[in-house]
Amino acid sequence: MAERTSRPGARLRARALVVRRLLAGAPRPRSVRARATLGASAVVAVALGAVSFALLGLLHGNLERSAQADAERQAVATAGMAAGGRLDPVLAAGRGTDFLQVVDAGGRVLAASPNLAGRPALSGVRPARPGTVRDTWNGRPVREEHRQRVVQVTTATASGLVTVYAGTSLRQADTAGDMITAALAVMVPLLVLTVALVTWRVTGWALRPVEAIRAEVAEINERDLHRRVPVPPSQDEVARLAVTVNATLDRLEAAGIRQRQFIADASHELRSPITVLRTQLEVAQAHPDPALWGELVSGALEDTVRLQDLAADLLLLARLDTAEPAPAAPVDLTAVAREAARPRGGDRVPVGVELAPGVTVRGSTLWLSRLVRNLLDNAQRHAARRVSLSLRVDEERDLAVLEVSDDGPGIAEADRERVFERFTRLDDARSRDEGGSGLGLAIARDIATGLGGSLSVHAAPDGGARLVATLPRTARGSSGGSWAEPGPDRGEGRPVP
Repeated sequence: MAERTSRPGARLRARALVVRRLLAGAPRPRSVRARATLGASAVVAVALGAVSFALLGLLHGNLERSAQADAERQAVATAGMAAGGRLDPVLAAGRGTDFLQVVDAGGRVLAASPNLAGRPALSGVRPARPGTVRDTWNGRPVREEHRQRVVQVTTATASGLVTVYAGTSLRQADTAGDMITAALAVMVPLLVLTVALVTWRVTGWALRPVEAIRAEVAEINERDLHRRVPVPPSQDEVARLAVTVNATLDRLEAAGIRQRQFIADASHELRSPITVLRTQLEVAQAHPDPALWGELVSGALEDTVRLQDLAADLLLLARLDTAEPAPAAPVDLTAVAREAARPRGGDRVPVGVELAPGVTVRGSTLWLSRLVRNLLDNAQRHAARRVSLSLRVDEERDLAVLEVSDDGPGIAEADRERVFERFTRLDDARSRDEGGSGLGLAIARDIATGLGGSLSVHAAPDGGARLVATLPRTARGSSGGSWAEPGPDRGEGRPVP
């Protein structure tokens, strides 16, 4: 049998293998611009390669089918002549046919076209029954440099089986394939290079605002938080990124301002009792009169307690500001509120209690106790004759609602958010003996928000202030974690049961 070949397909497969090896061994680019360019170029190269392969296959298939159809018509016509006994020794090849040969069952050439005159049988294989065989030869049997498409038709005659060989050259198909392959070998790299260049330029243009944002952020330090990154006018993802970065810088700047203000206020609050304590000690040292020591020691102890309370408040605020997870153990808020109000029955302003039974929330006993105590301390400081503590359940929102109200002067609507700022004292509460340190309500709100709730100020029905804390309820008996808060005396952690 003649050797088969498919040169254009083999060339494309070899080139694809080379490209895959080159891509496998190439280093991966690090920049987004380079990766985008490489990805777009690879996709276009693969797509063009697939299209080129399909185009070459379609072209070769059409040309070969056309050549085969001409040869088959000639072979069938010649076979009919042989079956009818009208076969001439010299056969004329028709349109689209290069050669003809008729061979009997014994291998003797009965007829042939002029270009095969005197030649032996083209194939040594003798068919055993009638039929048609289509094959592609590489040209050697008929001494052609191009491939031939050969149709072999075997038919029965009076003297036995006769085989007709009709062949046509595939030079046109091979020439067209070579020309298209050469054209694609030039055009495909040019197209890929064009796509790579366009992608590189477009990606660079698209990423230019990102690079500007990166350069600006790289130059911002803790002293330059007022600076902002440029926002491109494109209103796309990059513009939204710039807006988000600027919003983050706004929050960082505000946090820095709050931190510096907090440090300044804390320093001021700590300096006053320390100064008073030092003055008392200096007086005691300068006037060693035992009659004055009791009053001096009492004043020094009072300032020391105040310093201790202030340090505990600052430490709790620092812990509330950290990213530690909030305590999540189930706590009986009813019991916590009752325990916080019990020792205040004999105070100057007594506390009236109205508590719903069995109200359970997630949190920490120490945190919730501190929340209730701070609200009661604030109310008693400003109340005239009455402070009320109530706890109820909001069934619709599944919240525990804790309210502390007083009959004092109340809080103006413009100051109802400012009272929760740290070290804030309103004009009627600037006395340190009555106004506290200015951290109680700030700590109370931080605790409420840390536990997933809220704390707000409203006007009481009798004109005083009404502080309302809401906390998410939880089912009694659910599992939870534990939390440790520094003790009021030595800062030691005490686990919450």
